Amino acid sequence: MSTLNLTLLTDLYELTMMQGYFESGSNETVIFDVFYRQNPCGNGYAIAAGLDQVIDYIRNLHFSDEDITYLSSLGIFHEPFLSYLREFRFSGDIWAIPEGSVIFPHEPLVKVIAPIMQAQLVETAILNIINHQSLIATKTARVVQAARGDGIMEFGLRRAQGPDAGTYGARAAMIGGCIGTSNVLTGQLFDVPVKGTHAHSWIMSFPDEYTAFKKYSELYPNACLLLVDTYDTLRSGVPNAIRVFREMRAQGIELKGYGIRLDSGDLAYMSKQARRMLDEAGFTDAIISASSDLDEYLIDSLKTQGAAITSWGVGTNMITSKDCPAFGGVYKLSAVLDEKTGEFIPKIKLSENTEKITNPGNKKILRIYDKETGKIRADLICLADEEFDPSQDMIIFDPIETWKKTKIKGGSYTLREMLVPIFKNGECVYTSPSVMEIREICIKEKDTLWEETRRLANPHDVYVDLSDKLYKIKSELLEQMGRKSLAL
Repeated sequence: MSTLNLTLLTDLYELTMMQGYFESGSNETVIFDVFYRQNPCGNGYAIAAGLDQVIDYIRNLHFSDEDITYLSSLGIFHEPFLSYLREFRFSGDIWAIPEGSVIFPHEPLVKVIAPIMQAQLVETAILNIINHQSLIATKTARVVQAARGDGIMEFGLRRAQGPDAGTYGARAAMIGGCIGTSNVLTGQLFDVPVKGTHAHSWIMSFPDEYTAFKKYSELYPNACLLLVDTYDTLRSGVPNAIRVFREMRAQGIELKGYGIRLDSGDLAYMSKQARRMLDEAGFTDAIISASSDLDEYLIDSLKTQGAAITSWGVGTNMITSKDCPAFGGVYKLSAVLDEKTGEFIPKIKLSENTEKITNPGNKKILRIYDKETGKIRADLICLADEEFDPSQDMIIFDPIETWKKTKIKGGSYTLREMLVPIFKNGECVYTSPSVMEIREICIKEKDTLWEETRRLANPHDVYVDLSDKLYKIKSELLEQMGRKSLAL
């Protein structure tokens, strides 16, 4: 999958527009922004993920002979345009927020600066990759939050929407905070820990439960996690597990990474009873793991009930983000280069829905941190050439409800530019960290959020404001568009 040519992973209208630009001789340099409008899952933030796959996609972007033959067979593309596609390569610039970063609505996650034919072609694939992995990473961050420090294992491959969603979804889940995945291909491709126990069928294939447990312990003495709910959890499963653990100890086997897994029933009650039985037998460090259609709400509830579970296997609800199946990222034109002046002309998209009006111009994002705590105060979207002095007072305001203003005293904050260069003139200038390194980045990023923003329900919104200059340009464009519509 890592070397797959995804050039035709695009919507047909991208190619028909490209042909229109080609035949009209219009190929000016433009800027497109990738952003989203609402945090998924009712969350207070999202997690950026998928950039490494975007890099692979751009690097491998070319039309093969088979691609050209197929496009020709559609009967809508002319030979001069097809000849152009044969030599097509991406030559533009791409900026992006690094993977694992916490992100917020309306700010550019990816900025593409390229001739419009190139910028148009890459829209669909970039959105497909960023939307999917950012969604799963964000959902996972919620599940990890609910577990309050317990380990989360990703178990969702068999319920994911196909091999790619299962494999790259597991990658995103690792970024979001999982300690391992059951997906062996993800483990191979991205060098992340793979984990798992055994199925009920393992138990059922032996004459009795004890024999199944005994054989498993002989095979995997250092990872003996036994599934105890095939027949009767408390009368059979847990007692048989304890019997096997006693025999292992008697044989001088050091018990580590051992315990039981619950996959059905009242997990709060069962785990408490199992904990009592294990402790009375002297296995106070035995793991109690749970699965069974878990999500952040059930895990949070079980933790509140005092469930004696310390490890969680989460599948369907996380790998599909079942309650929120789409991220909602969009790709919008924000500026066109004036060849005469070398300056970008800001462009804006209007809408009857205020939330869908875009932010124009060539932009960057400055993250404002509280100097004392290291927590995020706000994000400021501003023009790419704007500079701010953190020793000076800064006044920020809500771009919709403009009367809401906050003064941040000079010397009390620090600034960080969020967008970093990924491609320059078609060449990649960025080295992606490993998935496990991105996971650590994500942990640190989440620590910059106030607890009020991290809560699962009704989180506090982080302010995403516009600079004075950007707000003025946006207001002027809105006024111009309004006058034009009146003239019509």
